[in-house]
Amino acid sequence: MDLFSSTTSEKAPAPLAERLRPNHLDEMVGQQHLLGDGGILRKLVEQDQLASAIFWGPPGTGKTTLARVIAQSTRSHFIAFSAVLQGVKDVREVVAKAQQERNYHGRRTLLFIDEIHRFNKAQQDALLPWVENGDIILIGATTENPSFEVNSALLSRSRVFVLEPLSPEDIGQLLQRALSAQEGLGIQQLSLEAEALEFLSEQAHGDARIALNTLEIAAATTEGQNIRLDDVATAMQKAPLLYDKGAEEHYNVISAFIKSMRGSDPDAAIYWLARMIEAGEDPLFIARRLVVFAAEDVGNADPRGLQLAVSTQQAVHFLGMPEGRIPLAQAVTYLATAPKSNAAYAAIGEAQAEVRQSGALPVPPHLRNAPTRLMKDLGYGKGYQYAHNREEAVVTQSHLPEKLVGSQYYRPNDRGYEKNIRERLTFWAEQRQRQANPEDKS
Repeated sequence: MDLFSSTTSEKAPAPLAERLRPNHLDEMVGQQHLLGDGGILRKLVEQDQLASAIFWGPPGTGKTTLARVIAQSTRSHFIAFSAVLQGVKDVREVVAKAQQERNYHGRRTLLFIDEIHRFNKAQQDALLPWVENGDIILIGATTENPSFEVNSALLSRSRVFVLEPLSPEDIGQLLQRALSAQEGLGIQQLSLEAEALEFLSEQAHGDARIALNTLEIAAATTEGQNIRLDDVATAMQKAPLLYDKGAEEHYNVISAFIKSMRGSDPDAAIYWLARMIEAGEDPLFIARRLVVFAAEDVGNADPRGLQLAVSTQQAVHFLGMPEGRIPLAQAVTYLATAPKSNAAYAAIGEAQAEVRQSGALPVPPHLRNAPTRLMKDLGYGKGYQYAHNREEAVVTQSHLPEKLVGSQYYRPNDRGYEKNIRERLTFWAEQRQRQANPEDKS
């Protein structure tokens, strides 16, 4: 016995997240786009047709667990491998054992390489011969975009499956399972307050490992059998904010956020943004609200606002959090300080109201398409004025149904770029007037 040997024969229990690893596909939580009924990955596993693959997704989404479940479902020999700790020499040893499994036991080897993006080009290339000849089925896991981090040769021989962050509902299901399962915390007969469950489900940000590790700490430190919100917050070392995503305070905060931007107050807008981020709001929800705001409240007063908002949504999706807060802050301050116009928003509302009232009015004949002789004989397209053949590309014809000629829905204001649009529309109206009355010199 050495100094570090245990004095008893009992082993410390494995972490909760490890003890709760599922053994079957039906026990997996989340990733329904891959594992639900009709999901492509489920079909491949059930038909035993899975070839080498790359699992791409953020931490805690089940990449390692899914690889283990696939190995069990397909009766493959499973070997877990870390690209951080092991190299090509270790891979060769694994392949030698895989060849033995294949030759003597007729069993395939599923080699799971965690953080495969840590392998350099030479190390990744070394895997190719064994992947191609079927000695191993490779499943690589990465949090980085495989298009940039995995060699094209290896990528072309693998199928990429994108794993998504678990939803709060998925996390809640895992937490409930952890409390009830005997291999989890079931033997302790603990309960979790509803507020604590909701807080932990949200604050885990889609990472099952964080949620289960926090629950395990809270269970070990709570007094009594009921795990409270304070226990979970202490275990997570993060204070809960008053921000219930399903109740009144959620709507109060998002309302204050939108109205601060509409009121051109960047300081207030950035404050409410920080409140939402710290409370664990879905950053893509915030980005979606920015896209709507850019079109509804900034509109054509600054058309770049919508471009920035859409780019922000893409940046947040690409970066994730916490880095995603930076493009969010840029977009919020830009939109808050941009000139404002709701003219486009008002225009579509008025136009829809008109359509609901007047119904499907007929398209004027001169605007109709006339691909056949019959349609031309009926006068379709007759009298149509091709704008590019006219001075200033302005025509006098109406483009509305006859009943609505003269109606106006879009009324640009005098702020920002929309002032230019207003001036252009006025100029065009004058041009049409001159074309319609060429003798009028006034």
